[in-house]
Amino acid sequence: MSESVPMQDLRISLVQGETRWHDPAGNRDYYGGLIAPLAGTTDLVILPETFTSGFSNEAIDQAEGMDGPTISWIREQAKTLDAAITGSVQLRTAEGVFNRLLFATPDGALQHYDKRHLFRYANEHKRYAAGRDRLTVEWKGWRINPLVCYDLRFPVFARNRYDVERPEQLDFDLQIFVANWPAPRAYPWKTLLRARAIENLCYVAAVNRAGTDGNGHEYSGDSAVIDMLGQPVVELPAGEGVVTTTISAEALAAHRERFPAMLDGDRFELL
Repeated sequence: MSESVPMQDLRISLVQGETRWHDPAGNRDYYGGLIAPLAGTTDLVILPETFTSGFSNEAIDQAEGMDGPTISWIREQAKTLDAAITGSVQLRTAEGVFNRLLFATPDGALQHYDKRHLFRYANEHKRYAAGRDRLTVEWKGWRINPLVCYDLRFPVFARNRYDVERPEQLDFDLQIFVANWPAPRAYPWKTLLRARAIENLCYVAAVNRAGTDGNGHEYSGDSAVIDMLGQPVVELPAGEGVVTTTISAEALAAHRERFPAMLDGDRFELL
C-alpha cells in the first residue's frame, strides 16, 4: 500500500446484510455467503458495523481478541476475494472492549480503527472503550478514511484537511462509514452522508445493516456511495442487498481542480 501506486478507478461493493443477533459464527457464515460471488469482481468490500453480533451492549461478553476467529476470517476473505474488506466488530484488548473497524487486504495486512464517538443515547460509552486516533489507509492508490456510525455526526473529526507540504493533496479521497443506524433516523443518515462528501471534496461509501435486531430496532439500510457533489452513485433500498459500483479517480481529480475549496480551508489539528 505504497503512495507510489497510481490512483485508478475503484470498484466498491456494499454489503447490506440482516445481521444475526449475538451469533458470531452464524454471521461469519452468513456474510461469507453474501460476499463469495464477489471474488475477482471488486476492489473493496464493505460490511456493516458490528457485523458479527449486531449493535448490542449485552454482546460484550462474547467479544473476541485479536487472535480470535473473526480476525482469521476477515484475512481469509480478503485473500479469497482478492480485495480489501472492512467492517467493525467487538474486540477485547487489555484496555477494554472496542468497537473496532478492521481493514484487511489480500496480502495479509490488517489495520484497524477504534470508534471514537460512542453512542451515549444507547449507553455505548458505559460499556466500551473509546478510540482516539483517526486512520487513513492506502489502497489501489486511494487514501481512505474509515469511520464508524455515530462518527458521522462529528464533522470536525471527519474533516478532510489540506496539507500545504503536499501540494494539492488532501488527507483522503474516500471516506467510509459502517453503521447500525436505526430507521427512525434515516433522514439524518442520508443528509449527513451528503454533507461529508460535499465538504470533504471526496467520495463517501456507507453501509448500514438491514432488518430488525434483538432489541426490536428496525433498520432501513439506505447504504450508498455518494460523489463529491453529494449525488448518489448507487443506493440500496431496505432489506438485504449487495451492489458493486465504480468510483472515478479522474472525476475526483477534475472536481478538485475545478473547485479547489481545500485551498481556503481552515488549518487545525485533531487532539
